[in-house]
Amino acid sequence: MNLRYSLQVVMVNSADSSESSISSRTAYKVVFFLGLVSLFGDIVYEGARGLIPSFFLYLGASATIVGIVTGLGELVGYTGRLAGGFLADLSKRYWLFIFIGYGLIAALPSMPLSLIAGGWLLAAILIIAERFGKGFRAPARDAIIASVSSKIGRGKAFGIHEFFDQLGAVTGPLLVAGIMAYTQENYAVSFGVLFIPYLILMCVLTLTYFSIRDIEAKSSKKYTIKGPMTRPLAMYITGVFLNSLGLIPASLILYKAGLIAKGYEWLVPAVYALIQLIDAPSALAAGFVYDKIGLSVLFVPFFLTILISPVLFSENTLAIVFAASILYGIVLGMIESTYRAAIADLAPPKYRGTAYGVFYTALGLGSLLSGAIYGLMMDLKFGVGQVLVYVVIIEALALALLASAIKNLKESSK
Repeated sequence: MNLRYSLQVVMVNSADSSESSISSRTAYKVVFFLGLVSLFGDIVYEGARGLIPSFFLYLGASATIVGIVTGLGELVGYTGRLAGGFLADLSKRYWLFIFIGYGLIAALPSMPLSLIAGGWLLAAILIIAERFGKGFRAPARDAIIASVSSKIGRGKAFGIHEFFDQLGAVTGPLLVAGIMAYTQENYAVSFGVLFIPYLILMCVLTLTYFSIRDIEAKSSKKYTIKGPMTRPLAMYITGVFLNSLGLIPASLILYKAGLIAKGYEWLVPAVYALIQLIDAPSALAAGFVYDKIGLSVLFVPFFLTILISPVLFSENTLAIVFAASILYGIVLGMIESTYRAAIADLAPPKYRGTAYGVFYTALGLGSLLSGAIYGLMMDLKFGVGQVLVYVVIIEALALALLASAIKNLKESSK
């Protein structure tokens, strides 16, 4: 993966000077409104995602299929971010990409169609369609947040945004769990009800656009970037790829919950709500810590990743599922805040959208491979020792790359 930019231009109007012209009040306004949009978006798509693993189990899919489909969805979403980030930077039509991306969330409330025809294959197509939309909206949104974040702190800006995001991510699965319990596990009704918050989402997004549409991602017209500064970025993104390769997907945690809680499928989205409930304060706290100590805070989620899959594979009890969910929620919160904030600090301002796209693509590829590997391990009933050997080797490599990235960054800044 070559992230070296071959640009040698004299700096005239830097992105930093553009960013410094934005007031703190404006920066908070942008983060607040985009956080509000993400809140309603998460009610819909996180609510649906809390149901997907048990829904696939209901449709007769194996753990391997669930791991591959959800992993492929993440890869499509993250690869779409590479294209979406590049096109957003090129066209400067950030809001267009945001509207297209959020519009495609409608695919998830449409999941009951797979009960009529197509089975889990149609459901997989709808999942991938929504993830494609995520690929379009996320880099454009993150680039706008990054352009104003220097006034209030990168970690704080992304942490606050992620906190709003996670409020919706907790509300959505809890809403779906309640509907599943009330309707006695009626998937059609549980998915269909999500059309209501989807319509609210599109109204809020339209109001948000008219409130802050003058805010666009700022970038410099002329700048210079030294070669060594790209090396930490490459090491960091490669380390994140390996970290995601060792991180068992949430979909498989939920799939195991579905196997254990048969007859009480409403517990599956409730477990997902627990993950999101832990994610929210983790994201906010990690964002503030990141602003204090920088990239070093990332050693925490890299180490915690080693524990999650061995814990999940240790026993077939709901208590173990809850324990794995708590650990996963902590790591997820840090991925969504500090992992993203690090890109804003490591990437050249003019190419932040593209850098986020590359970063998300690495995450997606790792998620696809992780889903396939852990899904197969689950179907073949691998023991905890075998799982532990795999994750320790992968995360040791990831930690080594993270340490090297931090070391190279310090050396290049001297």
